[in-house]
Amino acid sequence: MSFHYFAGHAFRALTARKDGPSLYDVCDPVLAGPATGDPHLAKFYKTALGSPALRALLRRAGLPDLRDEARLTRLRAALTRARDDAEPDWEAVGRPVADLLDTIALDHPKPPPMPFNGAGPALAEIDNVIRDCAHHLLRSYRQNGFLPTYAAFNLIGDPDLRGRELIMALTGLNSRGYKNSSLLFNLARIFVARSSAGAIINPPWRGIAEPMWEPVQIRHRSAYYDAFFIEALLAYGETGLASPADAKAAQAAIADMVDFCINISREEVKGADGARFDVITALAPAPHPRFSRFFAQIKQDLGFGVYVPDCDTTACSFSAATQAGSEDPILAQPLLDFYAGYQVREGVNEPRVTVPLNDNIDYEGGVATWIDNLAGERPYGNDLDPTLNLDILEVSFRNLKRWKILETPARLATVHRIVAFQKRLAASGAFANPRSHIYYLPELYSAYFGRCYAAFLSLPLAAQAAIDPDGAFDFIRARVLGYVQGEMLVAEMNAFDAALALIALGHLGADPKTFAPALNCIVRALGEGGRRGPFRAYEWNKMKTPTRILVGGPEVTSAFVLMGLAVARKVMAGRR
Repeated sequence: MSFHYFAGHAFRALTARKDGPSLYDVCDPVLAGPATGDPHLAKFYKTALGSPALRALLRRAGLPDLRDEARLTRLRAALTRARDDAEPDWEAVGRPVADLLDTIALDHPKPPPMPFNGAGPALAEIDNVIRDCAHHLLRSYRQNGFLPTYAAFNLIGDPDLRGRELIMALTGLNSRGYKNSSLLFNLARIFVARSSAGAIINPPWRGIAEPMWEPVQIRHRSAYYDAFFIEALLAYGETGLASPADAKAAQAAIADMVDFCINISREEVKGADGARFDVITALAPAPHPRFSRFFAQIKQDLGFGVYVPDCDTTACSFSAATQAGSEDPILAQPLLDFYAGYQVREGVNEPRVTVPLNDNIDYEGGVATWIDNLAGERPYGNDLDPTLNLDILEVSFRNLKRWKILETPARLATVHRIVAFQKRLAASGAFANPRSHIYYLPELYSAYFGRCYAAFLSLPLAAQAAIDPDGAFDFIRARVLGYVQGEMLVAEMNAFDAALALIALGHLGADPKTFAPALNCIVRALGEGGRRGPFRAYEWNKMKTPTRILVGGPEVTSAFVLMGLAVARKVMAGRR
């Protein structure tokens, strides 16, 4: 967006006629004074919502609904109960906020049609972009000692999180600090969305994945991210484009990141049967996540002090280490035995999903996200994401022999249930609905299905038949290809969208002629990142609670563009 866009909307926000109490008129009487009751609620309010910049932006953002004195009193009383009650009734506390939250109108991106009939770029142009992305990753690793990723808050929130879902979060999360932040962030969303401030905080963008243009971004390191950086550098090596010096630098970076994933980020937990397992936490203990001292304190103040392991980071870390040729003993653990304890079985352990934000899908057979640590903590409650379950299948296929999956009926049954879960998702069309996903977009699900499908096809035919006797993978492939070709490629895209499209198309055996729109989009966008990299930072994954927290970065875009082009290049060269 141009300077004039932001200047115009900022002027309107700062000079708007105030039409009812503002966020600060509501909260200051309860939370701005000396802390009483639960001190975190007031601290969160002052730290996250009370900054001078946000106060100035929302000072005149009033809600006419709250001119009703009774409604204003109920809202303040709810905040007071959240502050003072030892065990708040969170459904009652959240109800006044939930009712107001249902008055805002937010939609997922709907890119306009963009027909394409031209030819794709020359192979030399594709190779140049691959080299640029790889050099960016290697340069960043050399300068930082790791490959950074960034998190950014978008206070407008997620379109799928409305009043009903807020109540789900408040009653399903376990950490009081996380409940506090969810309550206040969602209260703030209402004032942002119903004022001129919304156009500043959530300006329009090109394509589906959201650009990360928020001025404050939190740099950090995670095993989940390192796992995909490993895959990107491995893909670079497979292209044959790396110079000897680049190949050596990539191998050193891969070795370090594998160590970070499976050693530094390792954590011991208990399985459902009490057996001990080593899993991977997304945020290793300090100082390994590389937060600045300032943001480390902010993270603590905002209620994110406890971070537990998760099934997705564990699966992706094990997969990356396997692909890199690691023989670390941790990989010998048959993860499916552990995941079986987190797999939803109808009528048996359905309450395991305590935050069912995507209850439009059938959870049967899916594996939940968060892993209880040894202390039994689970601050985020638990949810269930379809893309995570693709990662579990993918790592299982890569370790099929090591984990003796075909020879162990219980492990094979766990795989069958996940495959059935994915087939129902495809049959219903729900995979293409953003509401079905907790941490990802449908386009990312499509790319990750391609990644999973490629691992499936690498298995012997007899193994494929044992895993998928009913042809579920081919059924899902057809549905995902239909989405990518019929919706993504015919609409406006950004570079990240295009990279994900190529990963899906290449792995799913699409005609190389269909690659042209995505290839041209990437080549045309080269240089958009300015001094930070070849491309801009885009949304890779997100959290819907406590508000919309995006994760990505210029290095992330380079990694996905590199992977997408490497897959496309291999198919175009006839080396599939």
